[in-house]
Amino acid sequence: MTVGVRESEDVPAGEGEREPDPSDSLRTFGAVVQALREHAGLSRAQFAELVRFSKHTVESVELGRRMPDESFVERAEQALGNTGALRRAAQFLTRGEAGLAAWFRRWARLEKVAVSLCTYECRLVPGMLQSEGYARAVFDNGIPLLSNDRVEAQVAARLERQRVLRERTRVPFSFIVEEHVFRRPLGGSEVLRGVLDHVLQLGALRNVTLQIMPMDTEFHGCLDGPVWLLESPKGQRFAYSEGQQNGRLISDVKEVSLLCQRYDTLRSQALNPKDSRRLLERLRGEL
Repeated sequence: MTVGVRESEDVPAGEGEREPDPSDSLRTFGAVVQALREHAGLSRAQFAELVRFSKHTVESVELGRRMPDESFVERAEQALGNTGALRRAAQFLTRGEAGLAAWFRRWARLEKVAVSLCTYECRLVPGMLQSEGYARAVFDNGIPLLSNDRVEAQVAARLERQRVLRERTRVPFSFIVEEHVFRRPLGGSEVLRGVLDHVLQLGALRNVTLQIMPMDTEFHGCLDGPVWLLESPKGQRFAYSEGQQNGRLISDVKEVSLLCQRYDTLRSQALNPKDSRRLLERLRGEL
């Protein structure tokens, strides 16, 4: 079965109620901050000075457009009476999902518990390997243009996803990426240098395997586009594919098996991890 994952359909089968959107928790938390601030008789500018964040950041948090980090929560708590209300409210924030496309959120949740994850990309550096500068360049190139708040939310969500690489050290992560992806100077040469350094750093982790599909290969087992594969703790395998303004979560056994065969073929056709690293180091040295 192919499961569409648009926001309106992001509910378990057989249930009619909409699953709460991550932005709901952001708006609720922001409203609590604003109410406590106004009760304390503080303007946004005065409150911003107390918590050592900009007035713009305070406004974005209060309006539910930005995920507050831990330092904001703690400083706001202390500035507004230390009642514990904000610390408690922050526990219900859905961190990292506010900047994710609606159709991607179910897959992102599966990533957090997967026992293995495989990614093939032919368009961009995979999100889990992107540097902050590269991620920002990706979203800056979006059409239509995103607001500054939306860019910040999406960059934060992308970086949040990467935590699993370092935190789940016993989970194997496999990446196969086309060589031309690392040659495209998206965002400029400085951004390219930064993402190459970042990928080389993450690729050195013991649970991360990175292979490059060379441009001069005569054989290619996955010409239909990018694909992501994972195995759940219960042994069930899922796949995910993505296109223009949409994505789909795939659970049909036969279709997932076919995509796994294609990925396995790519593994044999791509450069081995050692040669892949040498290629990236050479590309980095040419900049």
